[in-house]
Amino acid sequence: MFVRQRRNRSGSVSVQVIDKTNGYCVVKTIGSSRDPEEIIRLVELGKAYITRQSGQYPLFPVDQQSNAVALDVIRTLENASIRTLGPELILGTLFDEIGFNAIPEALFRDIVIARLAYPTSKLKTIDYLYRYHGKIVSVQEIYRFLDRLNEQYTPQAQRIAYEHSRTILGQISVVFYDMTSLYFEAEDEDDLRRIGFSKDGKFENPQIMLGLLVGRGGYPIGYDIFEGNTFEGKTLIPVLERIAGQYDFGTPVVVADAAMLSHKNLTALDQQGYSFIVAARIRNETQTMQETILARCDGLQNGQCIEIEHEYGRLIVAYSDSRAKKDGYNRERGLRRLRKRIGSGRLNKEHLNNRGYNRFLKLTGEVTVELDEARVAQAARWDGLKGYLTNTKLSPGEVIEDYGQLWQIERAFRISKTDLRIRPMYHYRRRRIEAHVLVSFVAYTIYKELERRLGKAGLAMSPKRAIELCQTMYQMTFALPNDPQERRILLKMDPEQQVLYDLLH
Repeated sequence: MFVRQRRNRSGSVSVQVIDKTNGYCVVKTIGSSRDPEEIIRLVELGKAYITRQSGQYPLFPVDQQSNAVALDVIRTLENASIRTLGPELILGTLFDEIGFNAIPEALFRDIVIARLAYPTSKLKTIDYLYRYHGKIVSVQEIYRFLDRLNEQYTPQAQRIAYEHSRTILGQISVVFYDMTSLYFEAEDEDDLRRIGFSKDGKFENPQIMLGLLVGRGGYPIGYDIFEGNTFEGKTLIPVLERIAGQYDFGTPVVVADAAMLSHKNLTALDQQGYSFIVAARIRNETQTMQETILARCDGLQNGQCIEIEHEYGRLIVAYSDSRAKKDGYNRERGLRRLRKRIGSGRLNKEHLNNRGYNRFLKLTGEVTVELDEARVAQAARWDGLKGYLTNTKLSPGEVIEDYGQLWQIERAFRISKTDLRIRPMYHYRRRRIEAHVLVSFVAYTIYKELERRLGKAGLAMSPKRAIELCQTMYQMTFALPNDPQERRILLKMDPEQQVLYDLLH
């Protein structure tokens, strides 16, 4: 067999494989073209065809033939031939290892991974699934799935997340609780979506309140949602009772900020056998207690603290140089503004109130306003002091250390709002709002596991960076010439991507 070039009447050249064994016979027409480079490529493909058919391969590779075959494969590729596979390789692997694949809904996996890799609205998630994964899903399918998720799988998904955290922590000895607000891109209120105090500054938007309970390291324990106008101090006990009853993890130490500090909360915690550590509002204590605190804290050095008996156990007050510097700076900045307003004559009796730094002002005569330097000096005595109320038997250092971990839950909210974009929300039916929060909770669980695995391996890579890297890991689908079998390969990764891939595979 040999390759023949035949010029056609149209001016193009046909490249054919000819066999003269039993007469002059066209075995295969490779193609035709007017382009000289394309004709050369077709000739090399013809030679490669003859080699395959004869089974007699040359001793040395024929570069031109190999290049022609490779180019022929490449020319068959389409946009749909290359898909983003990284989120499935990295985030999907963690999804399975944690155990969320026990929920028999393929859309659950897709939506959770999309929440991590491409956090956006459900409508844009549909576009993401089609564009990057070739999956065609309608918005109605998404909504019907969210309904099923909320009705059938919520307890199961929450338990999987809890059991994973418990496996990592070993024992739930300390839990941290806080609340945040999640607003909606809407104006109308209903029984759940209510206008209330917004921690996002969206005071005109209806919202819900999300109470989150995490363990050490920020590993998720559970959550609950409340009407948007709920006072956060009233949520601690209901959330704790529900989650503790659901998982029976005993009575761990409960750590919360000052918003949870109320007689009812502390009494209920103590009566139910819970130990607690909460921030104390030492400036709101009785005058006698305030005088005792200031007297005992006089002369404290950085890192030192005092203990005082309190009706709820012990009051621990610690001093920090950095806190003192911050308190002094903030007060002086406010006082500079006051002095400027006083000097300009724009601050008079009609403009006075007792809020903020105005409390340092007093009236002399009918209209004269001046700073009350005695009150300024009194306020400076509190600089650097931070109070903690506890009924535990922990040492002051352990109490302060445990409370210091409360930033983990603040970070959990920050991750949920920025990296996972849990808000704003566009749903208005309660069951879909609850399903949306569940998806974000599951996504946060996977995010924390990715963070743990990266840290355990000693990699200086954040989860956010890892997710960015997996967005550009591609798989190519193709078929070789004259071979109907479809093949798939991962495209070569850069070194940073390869390290991430090797971590989980």
